[in-house]
Amino acid sequence: MREDTASSPIGATGGESDVLDPRWVGDQVLDSLDPAYFARTLFSAGMKAATMAKAAKTADPDAAAPIAPQPKDHRWSSKAWHQNPYFFGLQQTYLLTRNLAEDLLDAAKLDEAEHRKAKFAASFALDALAPTNLLFTNPDALAKAAATGGASVVKGAANMLHDLRHNDGWPTKVDDAGFKPGLNMAVTPGKVVYRSGLIEVIQYEPQTEQVYEIPLLFCPQWINKYYIMDLAPQKSLIEWAVQHGHNCFAISYRNPDETMRETSFEDYLHQGPLGALRVVGEITGQAEVNTVSVCLGGTLTAIAMAYGAATGNQPIHSATFLNTLTDFSDPGVLGVFTDEPTIAGLERRMADQGYLEANELARTFDAIRANDLIFQYVVNNWLLGEEPPAFDLLAWNNDGTRMPARMHSSYLRRCYIQNQFAANAFEVDGRVLHPGDVKQDCYVLSAIEDHIVPWTAAYRTATLLGGDNRFVLSTSGHIAGIVSPPSPKARHWTNDLVAASPEEWLESAQQHQRTWWEDWAEWIADRAGKQVGAPERLGSESHPPLEDAPGLYVMTRPDNTAAARPAGA
Repeated sequence: MREDTASSPIGATGGESDVLDPRWVGDQVLDSLDPAYFARTLFSAGMKAATMAKAAKTADPDAAAPIAPQPKDHRWSSKAWHQNPYFFGLQQTYLLTRNLAEDLLDAAKLDEAEHRKAKFAASFALDALAPTNLLFTNPDALAKAAATGGASVVKGAANMLHDLRHNDGWPTKVDDAGFKPGLNMAVTPGKVVYRSGLIEVIQYEPQTEQVYEIPLLFCPQWINKYYIMDLAPQKSLIEWAVQHGHNCFAISYRNPDETMRETSFEDYLHQGPLGALRVVGEITGQAEVNTVSVCLGGTLTAIAMAYGAATGNQPIHSATFLNTLTDFSDPGVLGVFTDEPTIAGLERRMADQGYLEANELARTFDAIRANDLIFQYVVNNWLLGEEPPAFDLLAWNNDGTRMPARMHSSYLRRCYIQNQFAANAFEVDGRVLHPGDVKQDCYVLSAIEDHIVPWTAAYRTATLLGGDNRFVLSTSGHIAGIVSPPSPKARHWTNDLVAASPEEWLESAQQHQRTWWEDWAEWIADRAGKQVGAPERLGSESHPPLEDAPGLYVMTRPDNTAAARPAGA
């Protein structure tokens, strides 16, 4: 990874303790180890190595391996890793080394932050050094090279050279050429009814004769485009809500450039959800609006609700939070990147250009799950010579946005470092906000495999806010957990009680063999008021339609250049 493009989920690994620098990890761990424990650990590893050597010499394909891979580690699916002495030895040596490193890390006398950083860095380095990532130590790649007469090697080399030239040396994850917003993504019919320097507000055409009187506003994160909630027909939460009789609106954020370097977190609050709520109220004539918010958009919505409680002007009737942190005391692996030295290094970089590039965010989100989101594509594209998949979810994930410098710095410090909101210390316009003052009903959803917002941390929103809250746990991860249309494989867990801890909640939770969308549809219908005639036109006299959805702002690429509009758009 190049030093100038090394990135983290908040945009930088630079600083006094670079989390991907093996020299820092080695110094921290070795300096803190008990010499006696270190000797015992090495002796134990030597005994395991002897057992491995004996097993490799025996080469009994039916014998259990001395060190078994993790059940979900698909890198070792080839039979050669167990049946061929050469590959068996490679695998076992690698697993032994990994186990040794983990044992040493667990024994090191590091504080919590240092241990988290060291563990992440060691895991990433060991993932990178796995024998599966090299041609001559990957049996699948060698078998394909033999079967294709070397054509797969030539194609893989071409793919690698392309990525070195055009993708900063990172393997391409998706063939997104066939996916375009307005063509086959973000296609639920609607109109842009408002545009400011920061957001567009989209109103969707009703698809039922009657709609609920309380409108529904979708508040996205601004790290990626809004249309994770309107991915494609039959995969769109917005489409689902429209078809279930809701008068739906959505925020679409502008992709920032250098002119927005001084845009603040308060600007995003007032011009984002609060500004959109005002527009929706003016169009519909309703004093209150239901909201559905994703990730960082949910954090901002919770702050908006507490601000409304503080000012006595509360436009939100109920709120749905999808994979959202409001209490940052346990941010999971993101805590690796949110200490003072790391954020200070990030701020120095953002000061030069006024924003954080989209790919810097995306690439370290990938590093959090390196095997699935980086090295899987090293093997697929570079070793096997295959083309990256064409997949709408990955195409959306590839469509990132920049972060304004001032806003992003404020967000990281006030939320991740100081955890001000949960500590009743978040201040907006001179008012200190108290999340317990938020009395609206809230639907809090998390995904059990979320690697960005751990579900046990997301659960705290249900206990932090002061209303009648419902927590629901879904399958999948941070993004796929949102895109969850009805399917025989869909399932989720509910518990009518909000327990003191997530573990206690789960112990008595009930599993349902259906998507959480269906549970949520029932919940939101009870909080959407009576049904009235669907609007005959979109917008209003003061907010006339400007253009068809998905609008202008969604058409900018991560580098802020304009994307070609689909024919007819």
